[in-house]
Amino acid sequence: MRVLITGITGMAGSHLADYLLSLPEKAEVYGTFRWRSRMDNVAHIQDDVHLIQCELTDFSNTVKALEASKPDFIFHLAAQSYVVASWSSPTATMLENPRMQINLFEAMLMLGMNCPIQVALSSEEYGMVYPEELPVNEDNPLRPLSPYAVSKVTQDVMAYQYFKSHGLKTIRTRAFNHEGPRRGDVFVTSNFAKQIALIEAGEREPVIYVGNLEAKRDWSDARDVVRAYWLGANHCTPGEVYVIASGICNTVQEMLDMLLGLSSIQVEVRQDPSRMRPSDVMVLQGDPSKFKAQTGWEPEIPLEQTLSDLLNHWREEVRRLNGP
Repeated sequence: MRVLITGITGMAGSHLADYLLSLPEKAEVYGTFRWRSRMDNVAHIQDDVHLIQCELTDFSNTVKALEASKPDFIFHLAAQSYVVASWSSPTATMLENPRMQINLFEAMLMLGMNCPIQVALSSEEYGMVYPEELPVNEDNPLRPLSPYAVSKVTQDVMAYQYFKSHGLKTIRTRAFNHEGPRRGDVFVTSNFAKQIALIEAGEREPVIYVGNLEAKRDWSDARDVVRAYWLGANHCTPGEVYVIASGICNTVQEMLDMLLGLSSIQVEVRQDPSRMRPSDVMVLQGDPSKFKAQTGWEPEIPLEQTLSDLLNHWREEVRRLNGP
C-alpha cells in the first residue's frame, strides 16, 4: 500500500506519517515538501519515508510527484494554513491554496489516477455562525470571515466539482481546531506554550502576550484527527463532506489557563494589538455525528494530555536551542 501525503513536514502531515507507519498494513509513505520547508517534524522518520521535493503550485512538479509515488491513497494537507498570515498576504493565500489543489487534481486526471484523495478543509469556512446554529454540521451555511477561509471554501467546492465532473474520489473533511506537539508557534495554543517554556527557561520576561481570549473553539488532538483522516479515506463516501470535531467548546482563555496550570510560573497577561484580527470567528463548535456514524471514530486523547504534550514539546525545543 502506497500513500502520498502532501505537506508531510507540517504538524498534521508528520503525525499522519507516524500513524501510517504504525499500521499493520505496512504503508509505504511518500510525502511532498518545499525546498524551504523546515524538516524538524520528520527528522525522526526520514529513513522510513520517501520525501519528494515538490512545489505543488507548479504543474510539472506535481505530475512528477504522482509518477514517483504511484499512490493508492492521497492525503492533501499542503496549504498556507495560518489565518493571520492570510490577512497580510490575501492574494497569495487565495491563489496558492486552490492552485495547489487544482494542479493535484489535473495531474491525477492526466495520469489516469483515481485513488481516494482526502482533502483537508477547515472549520474556518463556517465563519459567521449564529448561536442557534450551534453545533454546526455539514449543512450549515458557509460565511467565511478571512482570506484563508475563502481559500478553503474554494478548495471545498472544487473537490465537489471534480467528483461530479470527473469522478475523482474526493473525501472532504472539515476539521475543527487540532493541536499537539509540532504545532507551529504562529498558532495560538502553541504560541502560548512556547512563551511559557521561554519564561520557565529565563529567556524572556514573565509576560504572556495574547490576542482575543474570548473566542471559543472546538479543539481535538492532532493525533486523533489524522487517525480520522485515515478512517475517512477508507470508509467515507466520495464527494461527501464530513465534520471532524470533538463537539466540545473551550475559550482561548481556558486554553491559556490550562497551560499555565501545567507550570509553576507567575505571569502577567498582556494584550498585543498586533494579535487581533480585522474580523474574528467568535464561536466554532462542531457536530461530528455524521463522520462518527460512517467510521466509528471517537477522540481518544484528553485535551489536558494534548496541552501537556504541547508544552513539553516546547520545553524540549527551548532546551535543544540553548544547547548542553
